Amino acid sequence: MAGYFITFEGIDGSGKSTQARMLADTLSARRLDVVATREPGGSPGAEQIRALVLEGDPDRWSAETEILLFTAARRDHLERLIEPSLAAGKVVVCDRFADSTRMYQGLRGPGLRDTVDALHALMIRREPDLTVIIDMDPSKGHARAKGRRTAEERFEDFGADLQVRMRQGFLDLAAANPDRCVVIDGDRTPEAVANDVLAIALDRLATT
Repeated sequence: MAGYFITFEGIDGSGKSTQARMLADTLSARRLDVVATREPGGSPGAEQIRALVLEGDPDRWSAETEILLFTAARRDHLERLIEPSLAAGKVVVCDRFADSTRMYQGLRGPGLRDTVDALHALMIRREPDLTVIIDMDPSKGHARAKGRRTAEERFEDFGADLQVRMRQGFLDLAAANPDRCVVIDGDRTPEAVANDVLAIALDRLATT
């Protein structure tokens, strides 16, 4: 089988990380060769950048600087893990990818989305085969994310208003890319969500 690239997107607290992990585990149990990874991160260099962008005060970096940092992390991740895995015919399941930068940085100021897209076209030049967007009410997602109480809460500290804009941005992205993006209602039990995700993934994989 040719390699297949699946990404999970959504606002903070939507449950996308749980769903990415559950799908990777289920596909592995079905004897598919699966690589589970995440962004920012997924390679040693990208993991170092992760700490820079996800920890500290909200105003630690400007949105423009974040775009450069995320793109650098993504390029390293792509070179060292994603591209080699896909070339070897593996299924790559990634918790966040370029769509998160399009939302979290691209929507924070005039013209920033154009900057994100230009850098993506120059340095990344790859879109996922399937993007699963886990949709969640922003107030519920934000409360859930803040309740985790981890060191990586920099974006949660921007407040619930950012999550509202991000949610709408993800829905707009899905509407503009219907062949790639599928929206799943995340306000259900993890098992119910996972069943829907698995059905979609298996259907797509069967046609590759």
